[in-house]
Amino acid sequence: MDRQEYIEYLLDHFQNPRNRGRMEGADVQLGGGNPGCGDLITMYLKIDDDRVSEVSFEGEGCTISQAGGSIVTELIEGLTLDEIKELGTHTMKEEMGDDVVKSRVRCATLALGTVQAAIDQYRKDRTLAALSQDAKGLKVTFEN
Repeated sequence: MDRQEYIEYLLDHFQNPRNRGRMEGADVQLGGGNPGCGDLITMYLKIDDDRVSEVSFEGEGCTISQAGGSIVTELIEGLTLDEIKELGTHTMKEEMGDDVVKSRVRCATLALGTVQAAIDQYRKDRTLAALSQDAKGLKVTFEN
């Protein structure tokens, strides 16, 4: 795509966001933001067999950050958690254009970074839940 096509693509995602809205029953949700410019985003994920089965977002902020939320939801649905963790700034450059990402990298990567942090939180919560379940099954005896 040329520069104008990227701009039109971003505007379309901003004006007609895909998968926008709070998700009830999400397996994990996490908010992120850029305090300096006021961009906020919350990502919601449903995960089945370590694969994102549903994703949505809520947020407010600049065109780039909010279009990024919409783009990321389309990009990651159906991917495994490991595949999502491998995505990076290069992915957003491919999706949004090099010029946009270079000039506003924090805005362009906000949604992806938040999703990746949500995956980390999901994995941590699952590990803690498994450890807690294991601890309930242990019988501890003390001898004098």
